[in-house]
Amino acid sequence: MGGCVSISSQSTCSNRSNGERISPSCLWVDMFRRKRSRRTFSDHVTTLQHLSSVPNRIITNGRSSSSCIFTQQGRKGINQDAMIVWEDFMAEDVTFCGVFDGHGPHGHLVARKVRDTLPLKLSSFMDSSESKKNGSSANCCNGNVKSDVVDPVKDTPVEERVESSWREAFLKAYKAMDKELRSHPNLDCFCSGSTAVTVIKQGQNLFIGNIGDSRAIMGSKDSNDSMVAVQLTVDLKPDLPREAERIKRCKGRVFALQDEPEVQRVWLPFDDAPGLAMARAFGDFCLKEYGVISIPDFSHRTLSDRDKFVVLASDGVWDVLSNEEVVETVSSAPTRSSAARILVDLAAREWKAKYPTSKMDDCAVVCLFLDRKMDSESDYEEQGFSSATLQSNHSGNAVESDDGQHSEPCLQRNFTVRSSEENEHYCRVPVEVGDGENGGGGEDQNWSGLEGVTRVNSLVQLPRFSEERPRP
Repeated sequence: MGGCVSISSQSTCSNRSNGERISPSCLWVDMFRRKRSRRTFSDHVTTLQHLSSVPNRIITNGRSSSSCIFTQQGRKGINQDAMIVWEDFMAEDVTFCGVFDGHGPHGHLVARKVRDTLPLKLSSFMDSSESKKNGSSANCCNGNVKSDVVDPVKDTPVEERVESSWREAFLKAYKAMDKELRSHPNLDCFCSGSTAVTVIKQGQNLFIGNIGDSRAIMGSKDSNDSMVAVQLTVDLKPDLPREAERIKRCKGRVFALQDEPEVQRVWLPFDDAPGLAMARAFGDFCLKEYGVISIPDFSHRTLSDRDKFVVLASDGVWDVLSNEEVVETVSSAPTRSSAARILVDLAAREWKAKYPTSKMDDCAVVCLFLDRKMDSESDYEEQGFSSATLQSNHSGNAVESDDGQHSEPCLQRNFTVRSSEENEHYCRVPVEVGDGENGGGGEDQNWSGLEGVTRVNSLVQLPRFSEERPRP
């Protein structure tokens, strides 16, 4: 079964038939196997209700055995960022990480809904995909996949088949997630949506799915043993030529407002609304017929011993910090457990210093350390951060209620804000519509996700054209 596929490590799960103990991860996968044939809405609700009791899953400020996460509310209202780290996801040595940045009047609810539901869908589709390819899920928990899993049809390397399975699972899960948002009875996603940058670490492999302008980078050692930043995702915004071309083919419009000429936005063909500042997102169904899509940009990367950590963050961080600054901050943190908090604090200071007249955006950070080693509790407390302190919300945070191919990008900052000094030297670079097959990140391109004034991701809340559904 796909949930237990592992390229470079063996699972410690055991088969029920041999009478040995079954690990929680296999029980979790087995739950999906049992429910896949007859999945009802009530089943799905029940699964979501039990998420809080799932081990090794953190969604609030805190730490795990291999990561730390932190979010802080900005000055634009309720914190619309959400984040998650789920260790032993489906199987041991498999970790799911995600950062979700909501926008629009109900963006915080969309981000949380995606955070809770997308991992379940990804796991379910991976399970289904591998079961079909292998003809049976009997080998789910039988150890080394390289020796146990054999493709009877094609003599394809296991690594390629695993990548193919994850690609298919990401595409299907993102599609199903958007479909569920559209039909949700109590969540209005007509003018609200969310980004999603998600990473699966499985053994020595990273599988990445991304929509919107949240970003993932990696800290790695170069040949001189110096720490360098490697950008893993491309910010999928309307100023990318391939994104602009698709939107225009679908009769959507892409242009910037006069008071923020560097921030390209997506508009309806018949009205100057809603002005979405990203080209892909969950939700935002007023624009789904006009080029805004929820298909993720998928990529795979094989890790080496030089790769040290992965950082996922919302655009509130990338607006004011470069990739290099983020890597330097995380690598020099006094303790690994404090890295996410220190990075958010630095972003907050940079907002105040560089853009004193701007409203700071929400910031959310996930730091995943690839060697799965964290600080000891005593080292952690020496820095003045107890586990209880970090698990609690940072001051100012809103408490949560129940309510393609990879290409090397060249952007180093999100550049959706600019200082008065930069205004004096700024020269607008128009967006050129390029080859739709180009990954949008080549070094030979001069397109801009360039410097702009502080902006919100969606300017206008459109009126609903259908009767508003009652909320419970």
